[in-house]
Amino acid sequence: MKIVIAPDSFKGSIRAADAAAAIGRGVKRALPGAETILVPMADGGEGTLDSLTRFSGAKAKVRVTDPLGRPVDAEYGLIHGGSTCVVELASASGLELVTAEERDPLRTTTYGTGEIIRRALDAGCRQFIMAIGGSATNDGGAGIMQALGLRLLDEAGQPVGRGGLELQRVAGIDMGGMDARLAESTFVIASDVQNPLLGPNGASHVYGPQKGATPEMVAMLEQGMRVWADRIQEATGLRVHDLPGAGAAGGVGAALLAFFKAGMRRGIDIVIEHSGFKGHLEGADLVITGEGRMDAQTASGKTPMGIAQEARQRGIPVIALAGSVGPGIGPLYEAGILSVHSIVNGPMALEEAMARAGELLELSAEQVIRTFTGSRHG
Repeated sequence: MKIVIAPDSFKGSIRAADAAAAIGRGVKRALPGAETILVPMADGGEGTLDSLTRFSGAKAKVRVTDPLGRPVDAEYGLIHGGSTCVVELASASGLELVTAEERDPLRTTTYGTGEIIRRALDAGCRQFIMAIGGSATNDGGAGIMQALGLRLLDEAGQPVGRGGLELQRVAGIDMGGMDARLAESTFVIASDVQNPLLGPNGASHVYGPQKGATPEMVAMLEQGMRVWADRIQEATGLRVHDLPGAGAAGGVGAALLAFFKAGMRRGIDIVIEHSGFKGHLEGADLVITGEGRMDAQTASGKTPMGIAQEARQRGIPVIALAGSVGPGIGPLYEAGILSVHSIVNGPMALEEAMARAGELLELSAEQVIRTFTGSRHG
């Protein structure tokens, strides 16, 4: 029996590669003779870089700026023989780079991600995949643009600082110093987020609190983001205020769509296309996928949904494992997922479940394989 194991990371708990390995061990305990193919996946957030470079790619290390302006060692990927660069925003501007006490979207900046792009341009890259999930920021992508030569000016014609709070002070945008190589470059934005930039479903209101924003801070961020959106429209002619996807990664989607030759695609589709996943499905009898929490958001286009849709085209059943299972998963069954299982096998605190994720994935995988093979032979 050939089993393809293609989970996402379990956020804050276990990386996709380690989750796949744990599931593989469980499968082998139940079915020692099974052929297991491990294909760690991602949908535009953390782990996308690893997924895209795992089988045929390389990584380059760069020293850039973290969300709070400190030096950090980040990396970007090169795939397709070096013709395409993969930039993972979380590598330089991710939430995991700041402690819970340090989270402050009024101050955090995407400047380091812009530095990665600049270094990749120096290396000759002109085609980019931008994985923008997992940000610690709510600066509308202004930091990226500042690192690439865009000047954001206050009423006195002086450059404003970095971070979400500074957006309120932007009175004009000077595009004259923007890196000229961007005009020769194309960007594919990997994201499963369709939120607009502004409003109750926008970047500040929906994602700001996850990054440390209090209600008072959300109001300030929203005000700054509206100013930023107005200035973007004046400079480029593009109205990003209510543009679907513009609110992704604290508004990074807005900046990329406005200032780059860029288009947005569902992250899991990009990973499926560039990771060799389709080829691994040939001759497969079963696919096992999963992520930390499966609920209605999963059905909107996260990894398990994309995996199920791809496998269904070939008539391959899919089983999903999750740290927790919430409401709204009905569409997953319609997409081709046979069953969804929580790996938590008894009463335990969240911290314990996250710490034991590898062990729990292994145990759960063994049980679902015993059930699956037993039902086929019954």
